[in-house]
Amino acid sequence: MHYLDSRMQVGIDACLKCYQTCLGMSTGHCLELGGEHARPDHIRLMLACAETCRATAHVMLIGSPHHKHLCAECADICADCAAECERLGDMDACVQACRECAESCRKMAA
Repeated sequence: MHYLDSRMQVGIDACLKCYQTCLGMSTGHCLELGGEHARPDHIRLMLACAETCRATAHVMLIGSPHHKHLCAECADICADCAAECERLGDMDACVQACRECAESCRKMAA
C-alpha cells in the first residue's frame, strides 16, 4: 500500500464527508422537503457534487498524480453547491461540508 501524507488524508476525508452529505441531503432532505429544494437543477448539482467528491477521493486513494486535476474541478463544483445550498437555506450541513471540501481540494490542486 502506498503512503498517504496527512494533507492527502485530509483531502480524502473532506471529499468523502461531502459525498456522504450531498448524497444524503439531496435524497433524504431536499426531495422530501420539495419546492425549490427539489428543483431538478438543484438536485443535479448536489448529485454532481457528490459524485465528483467520490471520484476525487478515489483518485487520491489510489495515488494517481491526476488527483490535482480532479481536485481543481471538485473545488469549483463544491463552491457552486455550497452557494446554492446556502441560498436555499435549511442546508447548513451541506454548506459546511462543501466549503470544507472546496478549501481542501484547492490546496490539493495547487
